[in-house]
Amino acid sequence: MIGWLAAAGVALLPVTLGDRAARALARAAWAVRCPRAALALWQALGVGAGLGAVALGLVAAVAPLAAVFPHGMHTLARQILGGHGLDGLGPVHVLALAWSAGLLGWLSVHTARVLAGTIRQQRRQRLLVDVVAEHLPAYDAYVLPVAGRVAYCVPGRRRRIVLSQGALDALTPVELEAVLRHEQAHARGRHDLALLPFVALSHAFSWLPAVRTGQRAVTVLLEMIADDHACRAHGELPLARALVRMAAVGQEPGTAATFALADAGVVERLQRLLHGRGEPGWVPVVAYAAAVLQLGGPLAVLIAPLVCVTV
Repeated sequence: MIGWLAAAGVALLPVTLGDRAARALARAAWAVRCPRAALALWQALGVGAGLGAVALGLVAAVAPLAAVFPHGMHTLARQILGGHGLDGLGPVHVLALAWSAGLLGWLSVHTARVLAGTIRQQRRQRLLVDVVAEHLPAYDAYVLPVAGRVAYCVPGRRRRIVLSQGALDALTPVELEAVLRHEQAHARGRHDLALLPFVALSHAFSWLPAVRTGQRAVTVLLEMIADDHACRAHGELPLARALVRMAAVGQEPGTAATFALADAGVVERLQRLLHGRGEPGWVPVVAYAAAVLQLGGPLAVLIAPLVCVTV
C-alpha cells in the first residue's frame, strides 16, 4: 500500500508548502513566457490536490482488506453489496473512508453550484446585452450606449462580444481590432471553463490563501493567452495602447462568467507586452511534465479499481 499512498500523496505536496509556494509560482518569470504551460500546471495542481486528498483517504481506508489497493476496493465493494458493510475496518479506517466520501461530496456540491451560477449569470447577461445593446455585424459585437470604456465577452454557446460606445470612441481601428481579437480568444477558448475549477475551489476552501492566489494567477494567465492571440495579427503595441486606454477609467472586476479587457493583471500584462514576451525554450516541457506527474498519481489511484480485475 505504500506505493499507492505515495502516488496519491504526491498531489498534496504543493498544498503542504502553503501560500508562499503558490505566490512564488504566480510570480515566476517563466510563466510570463509560456502562459499555456503555466496554466496547465496550475490546473494540475488544483485538480490533483482535490483528487489526491480523496484518493489518499480511500487507500488508507481499505488497507486492512488487501495488500493491493484495487483488490481492497473490490473487497470493500463486495462486502457492501453482500450486506457485510464495513467488516474488517477499524475506527481509523472508517474515518478515512468518511473523509474521502465527505470531501468528494463537498467538492462536487461546490462545483455544481458554481457551474449552475455561472450558467445563470451568462444567460442573464446575454439577455441584458440583447435588450440594451446594438448589434454591429461589422464587428460581430454588441455596443452598449454608455460613455464608459468597456470591453468584455460573455462566454457560452451563444457568446457575446460587448463593447461600449466610449470604447469605440477612444480606440483607433487597429486598437479596436486588437481588443476584439482578445475577447474572441476568451470566447472561443472557453476560458470560463478553465477558470471554473478554481472558482469552485475558492468557494469550497475560502480559508486557504493558496487557493485565492491560484485563482488570481489563473485569471491573469488566461488574459495573457488572449493577449497572445490578439498580438499575432497586429503586434504588441496596439494591444498595449488599448489596454492603457481601457484601464484609464475604473472598471468593475471580472467574474467567473465574463472576461473584461482590463480587469486582471494590467501591470504584469503591460510589462509583458512592452518588454517582450520572450522565448519559452525548454520550460514548457518541464512544466507539462510536472503537470502530468501532479495529476497522474491521484488519477492512476482512482482509476485503478475500475481497470484492474481481481478475483
